[in-house]
Amino acid sequence: MSTSDLAKNKCVPCKGGIPPLAGDELEAYCEQLGAGWGCVDHHHLEKEYTVKGYPPAVAFANAVAGIAEEQDHHPDIFFTWGTIRVTIWTHKIDGLTPSDFYFAAKCEEAFGKQEG
Repeated sequence: MSTSDLAKNKCVPCKGGIPPLAGDELEAYCEQLGAGWGCVDHHHLEKEYTVKGYPPAVAFANAVAGIAEEQDHHPDIFFTWGTIRVTIWTHKIDGLTPSDFYFAAKCEEAFGKQEG
C-alpha cells in the first residue's frame, strides 16, 4: 500500500476502547505513508510543509480544514508565512489509528494539487 492507496480510505471516527497502533503494525503504516511525515514518540504524526508566501499557507491550511470537516477528523494546524505544520493523532485513545494515516495521506494529495 502507498500514500495514494492510504488516501483512498475514509477516516472512521474512533469511539475509544481500542489500543493505539504499536509495534510492527505502526511501523508498517509509517513506511506506507512516508512523504516526510514523522511519527513522533509513537504518539502522533507531524509534517511541516513549505510554500511561497502567506496566501498559499492560508490556502493549504484551509484545504486541510476542509478535509478535516469532510472526514470528521480534526488535526492541529499551525501556519505562518511560508510554513504549515500539521499534527495528527486520535485524541479519544491518545495515540494513532489507521484513520490518522488516511488523513495524512489526504493532506499529501491536497498539497500535491495545490503545488501542481
